[in-house]
Formats: sequence, structure tokens, C-alpha cells
Amino acid sequence: MHRSEVTVDLGAVRRNARTLIKALERAQLWAVVKANAYGHGALDVARTVVEEGAGALCVATVAEGLELRKELALIRILVMGPTASSREVAEAREAKLELAVWEDEIPEGVRVHLKLDTGMGRWGLSELPKPGAELAGLMTHLATADSDPAFAEHQVERFRQATEPYAGLMRHAANSAAALRIPSSHFDAARCGVALYGLSPFGEDPAADGLEPALSWRSYLAQVKRLEAGESTGYGRRFVAERPTWIGIVPVGYADGFRRDLTGTEVRVAGEPRHVVGTVSMDAVAVELEREELVGTPVTILGDGVLAEGHARVAGTINYELVCGINVDPRRARRVVVDA
Repeated sequence: MHRSEVTVDLGAVRRNARTLIKALERAQLWAVVKANAYGHGALDVARTVVEEGAGALCVATVAEGLELRKELALIRILVMGPTASSREVAEAREAKLELAVWEDEIPEGVRVHLKLDTGMGRWGLSELPKPGAELAGLMTHLATADSDPAFAEHQVERFRQATEPYAGLMRHAANSAAALRIPSSHFDAARCGVALYGLSPFGEDPAADGLEPALSWRSYLAQVKRLEAGESTGYGRRFVAERPTWIGIVPVGYADGFRRDLTGTEVRVAGEPRHVVGTVSMDAVAVELEREELVGTPVTILGDGVLAEGHARVAGTINYELVCGINVDPRRARRVVVDA
């Protein structure tokens, strides 16, 4: 029996892609599948979104792009991160990958997207050079589309003004948050990641934007025991029972991606909400129970109404980080892919 099971529903990815395509109207959906599609499986997701009409795939590294190119010969693939060597550029050229560029020196023989820094303060040119023959597009990245739409609109306007002389080129600026709520950012394409996976870019219930979480994570009670008043569970005696208390031990911990700062979050035991108590260990976590439960009782860590956004609020982080951190090494977890 596996310690836990991670299920990816490609049907949910399909429906999220359709929601984004509808929101984008005439702009293309470019699917961000970097970091193994935010932990959902890059090739599985890539095939799914291409079937749904995505115009391109976006990755962070040449290596990620090469893996996808082996199976997807025709789709556009944009590498958004830096290329570390001339060898990587050569590999990109041979595989017909497209590269984001923000340096004065533009590599030859490979299609590039010039990136303008309009306020992200990270990768990007301060102003656009005259476009060359290899130019495939113009791009920027929005810093606050999920938190400060006014500044995002300022970035959009800066990008619009800078790129207006080259409006015949493919222009793209929007991320998931902007695709959903800032129509002025859509231009010709939007690079959407987190929303594809049914995760809210705003830290809200994804259903507010018509999104459906695609990943669920389940385990079970490996041990059930009763603590008497004054007895504790876990390192540091962080949880001490004030009265006789049943607890269940779940064989998942921070080595599996259940972070140490998730103490206090809510999971479901046999479908009922229960709180995580005590210190999260590398390989185990304790859950406070209402009553004695059977060993083997199912525990839902994500899914069935248990949202990554809720866990993220407890941990003081974002949903992206939580799903990217789930360990799907087959020695620890069973990974299942469905298309429901």
C-alpha cells in the first residue's frame, strides 16, 4: 500500500482551458507547463491543452522544452527563462524552440520573443531595440495582476505604447490573473499557468472564477491512538491533550510535500473536516479525531473541498508552491491520471 495517492484529473484541466479560452475571446491561450506543469505532469497536461486549442506551450528551461518536443513535434514551445550556454541555444535551434530574450545580443537562427520590463523589475529590456528577422513576438510580465490591478493596468499601457509600432508581431503580457480579470492585457495571447490547474491566482475559492482543481491528494490513518490529558504527540510536545483525545497518524510529512508549517490546517477524515495538530514530521502528521476511527480510514489532503488555497493561508504561502512541492516519487506516492 502506498503512503499516499496523487490523482490528476485531465478532464478538469480541459474544462479550465475552455474557461480561459472563453475569457480571452480572440487572444490565444498559451499554456504554462513549467516545473512539471506545477506538479501535475507536463506531458499529460501539454497533450490535453493542445487538444483544447492552446496555441503554444511555455516552459522555464531548454531542457523542459526538449522533453516536450520529443512527443509534440508541431506545437510552438517558448522557453521563458535564461539560456545558460551556446550549447543550449544550439539545442533550442535544432528543436525549433522559441526563446525569450532580454539581452542586446540576439541569438541567430532561433525564433525569439523580446521581453520588455514594464515594472516587474526582473528579466526584461528597458526599451525595445529595432526588431530583427528572427523576432517571433514581444512580451512583458505583470507583477501585480493578482493583487494591484491599477499597477497592472499601468504596465499594460506601457507595453502597449512601446509595442504599438510593431503591432503586427505577436504580443503577449497576461498571466492567469490578468486573463481572468484584466481584459486590456489580453493582446494576442496570454500565458496562463496556475488557472489551468484549477488553482486561484487570487488565493480565493477557484470556483469564483469558474475553475476546478485538477489535483487531489489522499492518504489514510496508519495508526489511531488515545491520548490522556497531559499526554502529547510529535516533536517538541507542541500538542498536549487537555482531555482524553483520539488522534490519527497519517503517513505523510514534509518529505512528501506536506509542509512543516501546515500545523493547524484542515484535512478530511472519512469525509469530515479535522485539524492537523502537533509538529509535522518528515514522514508523518497527526490529526485530531472526534472519535476512535479504524486504521485505514481515508484522509483527504487535497480535493473534495479541501483547497490548496486554504492550506496556503495557514502556511503563509501561495497555492503554486504547495502543489509544486508534492513529492510523486513512486517510492513514496502512487500517481494516478484520469480524464473525468
